Amino acid sequence: MRALLSTAPGGPDTLQLAELPDPVAGPGQVIVAVKACAINYPDVLIIEDKYQFRPQRPFAPGGEIAGVIDSVGEGVIGWQPGDRVLATVGHGGLVEKFAVPAAALHRLPEGRSFEDGAALLLTYATTIHALLDRGRLRAGQTLLVLGAAGGVGLAAIELGKAFGARVIAAVSSAAKASAAADAGADATLIYGRAPFDKDASKALSEQFKAAVGQAGADVIYDPVGGDYAEPALRAIAWEGRYLVVGFPAGIPRLPLNLTLLKSCDVCGVFWGAFAARDPQANAKHVSTLFELWAAGKIAPKVTQVFDFAEGGAAIAKMAAREAIGKLVVRVSD
Repeated sequence: MRALLSTAPGGPDTLQLAELPDPVAGPGQVIVAVKACAINYPDVLIIEDKYQFRPQRPFAPGGEIAGVIDSVGEGVIGWQPGDRVLATVGHGGLVEKFAVPAAALHRLPEGRSFEDGAALLLTYATTIHALLDRGRLRAGQTLLVLGAAGGVGLAAIELGKAFGARVIAAVSSAAKASAAADAGADATLIYGRAPFDKDASKALSEQFKAAVGQAGADVIYDPVGGDYAEPALRAIAWEGRYLVVGFPAGIPRLPLNLTLLKSCDVCGVFWGAFAARDPQANAKHVSTLFELWAAGKIAPKVTQVFDFAEGGAAIAKMAAREAIGKLVVRVSD
C-alpha cells in the first residue's frame, strides 16, 4: 500500500510517498481501506515534532479518516467488509489501509461522502466538548469565536447556533467573514494580522467589545492564541468562560488580573484526553453530532480536496492559515 510518510522532522516538503506492507487486522481490529483523510492543525505540528506527543518515525500524519472496511479481526462484532465507516485515529491516516480498533469506528450515513465523513469528528467533537462541558454555553448567551472560518471555528458557529447562542465571528479577511456568515454567525468582525503593539492591542479589544455588546461575551472560543488572546479576554462577560483550544498564532501570556476583575474562567480544551478519560460522555456527544448532522443543523465545510500525492500541499495550506473550512486528501477512489 502507499503511505505519505514523515521520515525526519520538518515541514510538509519533507513528506515522502512510500510503499508499505498491507496491515493485518489483529484481535478487535478492522482494516479500513481509506478513501479520504482530513487535515487539521495538529498535522502541521506533529511532523515538526511540536505536538503533544512524538510518534516513532517513519509515520504518516492524518488524524481522521473515512473509508470502507476491508477485513475484520478476531472478536469483532457488528462490523463486516464493505461497511462505510469513519474514525479519528490520532495520526497515521494518510495511508491506503489502516488497522483501526473496532471500538473507534462510527458508521458513515448513507448519502454522505467520504470527504464529509473524514471531516466531521475532530472539529465538531472538540467543539461540542468545549462549548458544553468547558464553556457551559446556554441558550441566549453570547459566544465570540476567534479564527471563525477554520474547521473548528465554523463548527463553533454552527453548534453555538444549534444550542441557541448569539454568535459573533472574528476572522482575518472578508472572504472568511463571508464563510462565517454563511455558517450562521449573527455578526462578523475582521481583525488585523498580528503582531500587535500596545495601541493595536487596545484597538482590537475595543473592536471585540463593540461586537459582543456592553455585557461582554459569555463564552470565548479561541483556537488562535497569540496576540489575539488578551484583547479577546478583555471583552469577556462577568463570570465568562474563555476556552483555550489552540495556538497557531503562538502561545499567549495572559494578565491574570483580568480573570480577577471579571471573575471569569480560563478553561483548557483537550478533547482527545477527555474522550479517553470519559468515553461514555464522549459517545453521548458524538451521538448528538450525528443527530444534528441528520437534521441539517451542522455540516462539514470541505472547501478543497487534494490528491493523495498532494497531501503535503494540504498541510502547507493549513500551516499558512489560509484554509477556510476543512481540507481533505482523497486517498483513493
